[in-house]
Amino acid sequence: MRTHVLEYRVPPPVVALLVALLMWLATGRQWQWAWPVGLCWAVGLAIDASGLWAFWRQRTTINPLHPERASALVERGIYRHTRNPMYLGLLCLLLGWTLALGQWAALLGPLVFVAYITRFQIVPEERALAAHFGAAYDDYRQRVRRWL
Repeated sequence: MRTHVLEYRVPPPVVALLVALLMWLATGRQWQWAWPVGLCWAVGLAIDASGLWAFWRQRTTINPLHPERASALVERGIYRHTRNPMYLGLLCLLLGWTLALGQWAALLGPLVFVAYITRFQIVPEERALAAHFGAAYDDYRQRVRRWL
């Protein structure tokens, strides 16, 4: 059940790309490579990959637009530390992009991403997973934090 028209409308990777583009346009379209940028990107990709791997191992859907199709509640691997590793990975990529842009104004991008994804993706997903998995999901939600 959707409570807002934007819920599940835009896939999170697309949201991250749009935010990155807006960050680039807003900060003068120049960026610099430095090792912290690469570190953030490597960490982000590793977190994303570990989340995808955990879903693949449990043979459940990775489609963020249809959480009600989940066939298993994934609690192993990286999901022992964060309920949303794929979104956390995207956030790390955006933080790396913020460093590459080298302007304080670019910090707005990751903040906008977190606010949007939390409101229009994570909260609706939590509703759907609670309805689908019941007490097991409620217990998991009590043990593991949303982001970190």
